Amino acid sequence: MAVKAKKKYVLVGTGGRSSMYIKALAVDYTKIAELKAFCDTNQTRMDFWNKELKNEYKHAPVKTYKAEDFELMIKEQKPDVVIVTSMDRTHHTYICRAMELGCDVITEKPMTVDAEKCQQIVDTKKRTGKNVTVTFNYRYSPRNTKIKEIIKSGMVGEITSVHFEWLLDTSHGADYFRRWHRYKKNSGGLMVHKATHHFDLVNWWIDSFPETVYAMGDLRFYGKENAEKRGVKEFYYRSSGSKVAAKDPFALKITKKDKILNGLYLDAEKEDNYFRDLSVFSDGITIEDNMGVMVRYQNKAVMTYSLNAHCPWEGYRVCFNGTKGRLEFNVVEKSYVSGAHEDFNQPGMRELEGDKADIVPEIIFQAHWQKPQVISYEQNDKGGHGGGDVRLLDHLFLGAKNDPLGHAAGYVDGAKSILIGIAANKSMQTGLPVEVKTLVQI
Repeated sequence: MAVKAKKKYVLVGTGGRSSMYIKALAVDYTKIAELKAFCDTNQTRMDFWNKELKNEYKHAPVKTYKAEDFELMIKEQKPDVVIVTSMDRTHHTYICRAMELGCDVITEKPMTVDAEKCQQIVDTKKRTGKNVTVTFNYRYSPRNTKIKEIIKSGMVGEITSVHFEWLLDTSHGADYFRRWHRYKKNSGGLMVHKATHHFDLVNWWIDSFPETVYAMGDLRFYGKENAEKRGVKEFYYRSSGSKVAAKDPFALKITKKDKILNGLYLDAEKEDNYFRDLSVFSDGITIEDNMGVMVRYQNKAVMTYSLNAHCPWEGYRVCFNGTKGRLEFNVVEKSYVSGAHEDFNQPGMRELEGDKADIVPEIIFQAHWQKPQVISYEQNDKGGHGGGDVRLLDHLFLGAKNDPLGHAAGYVDGAKSILIGIAANKSMQTGLPVEVKTLVQI
């Protein structure tokens, strides 16, 4: 019997988010998948990963291409799949061109950052017939899967409302305000870049399409003006080489031990002047750090959602009110932040080492006229993002052949999740509710 040929992959964007896919292709799925090339605007970052491939993963280095040679890479390497982990605002460029050149695509969330780019992806997908997979790893964690199972079983009845509160702590939350995410043109703000995870979960849990969105939000904690109001008098541009930053618990202090931060960013600055360690209390930040959203779904369920990026602990709380009772879901991902250097969310490290929640997540259901009951589930958090990354990677590289709960997410799921954030951004700008169907035709 003929041996099945390995599927060929290339990866675009070799920053921190690429680490999970590089390790998977270099170590875990080598029998069925072949990593052929890297593509990036920065040669130093690609060289760093080639050293990692050789020294850490015992894998041969791959060919590298600068961003302007993307089409040449496709022509020479003839990949089956392009993995896109570049800056959010560039996703659509690589997604669409890859499909036009005959490749399927795996893209990091968010699929893109605004309605125009989303429409371009949708139209290209329909025209070419190629596949677009969006990597929503939160769907795959055992705890989130259990919520899907409970709701699908009918235990809660028809869902009438959802309250979803997400707290980012002063380590992880602050990190979005010291790098490229701080500019809305790059990331779509936290309503798109971060909340797309959360909106996708609700879309998937209740199996409905968002219809109307109304939102309010502002920059209330980070930024120079807010710091001045709290009495801060000493400021700095970036932490490297700054005596002021040395005393600031919000500063990202890159040490010699930080291989990822040095290799991907500090050593790469000479090429593009991209600084990874900007002050979160500097001018020019254009994204919000406090946001509240109301969403009405086609099934008439209403979600109230809040996101705060400067909390003392990190995690989320979700409550579902249904016609048969109430389901509550509480997750504490980090209960305390000391302010020490080791607390900071270093790119790639959570994926490589795995997330460990400080407190076991709790699922409680209370039926009408009944006492509350705690619902148990498989608490296997091996790997990053609550155990979701390992399961996601299996689906990406082995295939989602047995998927009764619909974990695998395509371009429609990618669009549904970001359209809530895009609509929220528009609502915050205009002060008016936004009808999602007016943004993109799917």
